[in-house]
Amino acid sequence: MENDAMRSIGEMARDSGLGVSALRFYDRAGVLVPARVDPATGYRWYGPGQLDEARLLVRLRRAGMPLADVRLVLAGWSGADAGLVRQLLQAHLRRLEAGLAEARAEFSAVRAHLEHRENPMSAPRTATARLTVSAPALAAALDAVRFAAGTAPELPALGGVLFDVEDGALRLAATDRYRLAVARAAAEGYDGPRASAVVPSPLVDAMRALLDGDGRATLTLDGGQVVLESGDRQTAGRCLDHDFPDYRRLVRLPAGRRAPVGVAALRRALESGPVRTDVREEDGAPCEISVLRVTADGTVSVCEDGDEGEGRIAVNRDFLLDALAAGGGDQLVLEFGAPDAPVAVRRPADEETFSLLMPVRLDA
Repeated sequence: MENDAMRSIGEMARDSGLGVSALRFYDRAGVLVPARVDPATGYRWYGPGQLDEARLLVRLRRAGMPLADVRLVLAGWSGADAGLVRQLLQAHLRRLEAGLAEARAEFSAVRAHLEHRENPMSAPRTATARLTVSAPALAAALDAVRFAAGTAPELPALGGVLFDVEDGALRLAATDRYRLAVARAAAEGYDGPRASAVVPSPLVDAMRALLDGDGRATLTLDGGQVVLESGDRQTAGRCLDHDFPDYRRLVRLPAGRRAPVGVAALRRALESGPVRTDVREEDGAPCEISVLRVTADGTVSVCEDGDEGEGRIAVNRDFLLDALAAGGGDQLVLEFGAPDAPVAVRRPADEETFSLLMPVRLDA
């Protein structure tokens, strides 16, 4: 077969929706092996019929089919007898249906328990608070958390930033379930009970635009209303009528291994290093995954293709790049715990401003 009748790995990635790194992984796993590999360069070429197989692979993985079953489906896809393929599809569908039935039963029990609870899940937003804070400090705190605010319409409670006032400090928190960011700014003028409100993201952005200089800003939380005054300018709006999860519980993690990183160098390594393609759990969109490793001397590196050793942590590359940008410094500290524990991105001298990123499972 001539090369002009075949697709290069780049063309296959473009036409199938699988990234180049994903195609290399599925080749190594024996799932989608190229029709030809150049013996001199190692470059992969795919036959015309393999495009349909690649697109089928995308669908099966999106449906959560285990890799072992995917391999068998593709092996039987072009055969005259499609019986095995049908059996595998039906078996996976039965697993999904059984899992859904079990999930429905558990969710019903959880809802019943929730309806009988007497205490709300979070502190009521009844206190009125008026406080002053440094405009640059508030701007920096907003910059540190805004990237993590959720956008899923089915979870409106996460579509903003929590403003939490207690013990002479203003704490901000935002999460989209897969990342969480927390920041702190010193506050003055309020010594009452804890007051909190969830400020919708568009209003957060309007508040940030107001904080473009030095001086003090005045923040007022009054029931369902929030007002920010800076100089002779003001922005105000309604808060979200939803409870925010208790972020203080979410950050109680066992101490992990800390590794100082230069932000510019790590950013270059992430942007130029190998990536894997995965499907985002939250919206089904493809995303790029970087695999990190901490060496014995505390150096964080981006794993090359084929590095399958122990101690690897996979993260959504864009999420990590966002967290590095929000870190607000040339030097940050990454903290790694267990393989399935969040990765913390911290400032060296500010333990109360940080972000957490959920890792990605390495079972592609």
